[in-house]
Amino acid sequence: MSDPRAYPDRPILAVSAVVWRAGRFLVVRRARPPAQGLFTLPGGGVEAGETLKEAVARELREETGLIVEPIELAGHREVIMRDPAGRVARHFVILAFAAQWQEGELHLNEELAEARWIDTAELADLPTTEGLADIVAAALRRLA
Repeated sequence: MSDPRAYPDRPILAVSAVVWRAGRFLVVRRARPPAQGLFTLPGGGVEAGETLKEAVARELREETGLIVEPIELAGHREVIMRDPAGRVARHFVILAFAAQWQEGELHLNEELAEARWIDTAELADLPTTEGLADIVAAALRRLA
């Protein structure tokens, strides 16, 4: 089965969230490409007809089992991956939100290998996606 996100004809819009709970935030380790094995934020693609905040809430519920309240846009990342021939193999525009945990405990889906509630000092010791620390810092400023 081919990946519909591979070799797109336009960027794919996605969302993620820095979820804050009791002085810590959530990071997840991806189980599959892209970013397999790296810690990042939970999230995923925006579906037609849903708002960005609805997409954040749905993706967090689907990936982690958590109910969250998206508060405010914290920043964005662009991920463009090229194959050896220089063709665009993947292109994502990811809008990252600051969010508050509302309820639920972690129940990971097949896209995630691990999840941790950490503080900002712990982030530096993890293998992460590019720019994660900056997005986390921006989100935490919005939640302060």
